[in-house]
Amino acid sequence: MSLKLYNTRTRSVEPFEPLAPPSVTIYVCGLTPSAEAHVGHARTYLFFDVLRRFLAHKGYAVRYVQNVTDIDDRSIAEALASGRDWRTIVGNYYASFKASMEKLGVLPLDPGCEPRATEYVPQIVHMIEALIERGHAYVAKDGVYYRVSHFQDYGKLANRNIGELEAGARIEVDEFKEDPLDFALWKFAKPGEPSWESPWGAGRPGWHIECSAMARELLGDQFDLHGGGADLIFPHHENEIAQSEPIIRKHPMAIFWSHGGVLLSEGRKMSKSFGNYEPLHQLLERHDPQAIRLLFLQTGYSKVMNFREDALAAAHATQQTLRQNYRLLNRFATSSQEQPDWPATVSDKMRNGDFHDFSDAVETALDDDVNTASALREVLSFAALAPAFEGHPKAAAAARDVLAYWLSILGIAPSEQWLVEPVVELPDDFLDCLKKQLNGSVPLGSVSSAHEAIEKVIEVRQKARTERRWSESDRLRDALAHCGVALEDTREGTTWTVAG
Repeated sequence: MSLKLYNTRTRSVEPFEPLAPPSVTIYVCGLTPSAEAHVGHARTYLFFDVLRRFLAHKGYAVRYVQNVTDIDDRSIAEALASGRDWRTIVGNYYASFKASMEKLGVLPLDPGCEPRATEYVPQIVHMIEALIERGHAYVAKDGVYYRVSHFQDYGKLANRNIGELEAGARIEVDEFKEDPLDFALWKFAKPGEPSWESPWGAGRPGWHIECSAMARELLGDQFDLHGGGADLIFPHHENEIAQSEPIIRKHPMAIFWSHGGVLLSEGRKMSKSFGNYEPLHQLLERHDPQAIRLLFLQTGYSKVMNFREDALAAAHATQQTLRQNYRLLNRFATSSQEQPDWPATVSDKMRNGDFHDFSDAVETALDDDVNTASALREVLSFAALAPAFEGHPKAAAAARDVLAYWLSILGIAPSEQWLVEPVVELPDDFLDCLKKQLNGSVPLGSVSSAHEAIEKVIEVRQKARTERRWSESDRLRDALAHCGVALEDTREGTTWTVAG
């Protein structure tokens, strides 16, 4: 089986064939920490996290670079308005983002693979010098600009006609470029702004050139995959290609271009003015991070997705069912009881601990342009078989382990917390309700808690079941159900939960 990915550059799904296997080189445009990250950022980086995990599963050594645009107009404006240092502003926002990524289970970046634009100014300056020398860039009154007219393939990544682009372009009042489509490579510093020295005057890098310079420095003239959100295709990624390819020795700069789809919130673009924008760290305070991952896994990474609270609530429910099934497998795996019979839902292969069919199905789904929705369906269907493994500890252990493995590839690996039974809350009047329903048939005068009362009823009910007094057993079950407690009978005994 081989991985196939949609390539924005060619607008087709193609076999992913690295330039120098087993190495894979990936550059993904990272955060501009001039504001709090939001759930749209999370969706993009969660996809690339799954891709990294899956490539590692397939035996590749992945070098994954994700930059930080640590200087831009917004952070400078906030610094000037607040009197704080721009580094402090950027540092606070980025620390918040990193904490959110950790909560979401995103793999950490390797040392040297988290470059900041301000750390690569010499490489940026060198690249601009090469572009000027070859006539692709020019010095103007307010900075250095790239000549778009010198790059005949401009617009191909975004599939846009350059004539249409020219018709919609304009020059801002304070810009001195030759053509409306030209873009800044270097911006001369204004009073009070941070700046770095260059052959043309003190200033700072333009947004696009930093990624070209860092990708080239860390991954070489040509690498396997360049990624980011769909909103970066134009102009950011288009401009990267335009300024990189005239001076690199190999073409194209990236073989594959992959983009995460646009995320809407309650059917609209996320915006503070619409009231549907929430900082990511606040969302993670309200919802389980793994439920958020589950929600995103249900939709293809490149599709437009509508983020809704009710959909997130459904993902929470899916998460709880998944954990419950995992707990069952773990319980059965550690049980000493063995049962010779098997339900018909379990294949002969699975009875012998052979789960290759399941693994192949998940891998086939992920090979198909990282189809996480299909992969997740396979995982949930497999997990739903958990009750059938009761009494078969060896097979249950193997099923638990293979389930945990593929969950880890999807970034929702089980933890010790998964094995903890959920805390349940009973109504305040539970004891009064239960005593009324039992009407003295089970003596509860000495019990001191609702939990003790439930266990007492289960004990009496179990005696009735042993004596085959089924009507009494059902009556006690119904009494508990009337007061909000559901029973589940297994070979290992009876468990209870608060009825949903």
